[in-house]
Amino acid sequence: MKVLLAHTPEMRRNYYGDRSLNGLRAIADVILHEGDQALDAVNLVNAAKDADIIVADRMTEGRGEIFAQLPRLRAFVRCAVDIRNVDVEAASQAGVLVTRAGPGFVQAVAELAVGFMVDLSRGVSRTTADYQAGRKPEARMGRQLAGSTIGIIGYGSIGRYLAEIAKVLRMKVLVADPFATVSDSAIRQVGLDELLASSDYVVCLAIANEQTEKLIGEAALARMQTHAVFVNLSRGNLVDEAALARALLENRIAGAAMDVGRAPDQMPTPELARLPNVVATPHVGGLTPQAIEYQSLETVRQVEAIIKGEAPVGAVNAERWTRRP
Repeated sequence: MKVLLAHTPEMRRNYYGDRSLNGLRAIADVILHEGDQALDAVNLVNAAKDADIIVADRMTEGRGEIFAQLPRLRAFVRCAVDIRNVDVEAASQAGVLVTRAGPGFVQAVAELAVGFMVDLSRGVSRTTADYQAGRKPEARMGRQLAGSTIGIIGYGSIGRYLAEIAKVLRMKVLVADPFATVSDSAIRQVGLDELLASSDYVVCLAIANEQTEKLIGEAALARMQTHAVFVNLSRGNLVDEAALARALLENRIAGAAMDVGRAPDQMPTPELARLPNVVATPHVGGLTPQAIEYQSLETVRQVEAIIKGEAPVGAVNAERWTRRP
């Protein structure tokens, strides 16, 4: 069987790795995408015309029109949790299996959240930039995490893990998630409005969907305390960036940190990232060897199962998979 690995060379290095690539080559004939840009629909069809399986990175869209144009294609394997840019219904109509990877980045993202909170509280990035530019940094009063209140929006895998870290750090933990039940007596479940008004650190980890579009907007930011900071490690879709920029420029909140935004590939928006009270990283929350191998090796196992005609763990439309080997 032939497998197209749709990652660009840079994405292969950062988000797939040699061990997973060698594992893929051990079970299939692998076609590599050698261009520097993510494949659009037309180029994806051309690249995958001889492929039985596509293993796609998060930038490679599975648009509806591709499936009818690839009669040999049996499966579209996504090396990420997020499959919002894959037309699962169109794939199902064509009999193509769609799979997703599990969340192997839980610890990595939660650790970055802690780093963001420390940085915003103690001015690490700001004073480092001053020293490196030859300026005398201003010594400002900081805030310690111990005794402060963290408000976690979204109590999924990352939210639960971060809550445990926060407890160890002696933080008070609030959680807002209408779809979760918090059984830990050390964590208080509250509504979003109360969380925003009561937290020193607001960390956004909710899923991105139509209901959470611009969840953090003018009204939400107005409820936050002026000394509080906002951290986004979910998706840029959850934030009204114009409202956030105004809140930061007017010092209605003390700062923000973001690993995601509304720029391409969910990168932080440069206009926001350059503000002096913002800390930003280029969508690297899950960019650690352990996190990347968790997902890339999972795709190898998925491809192996697909070759055997089995629906693997992570399949989202197995009941409509008719193009089995």
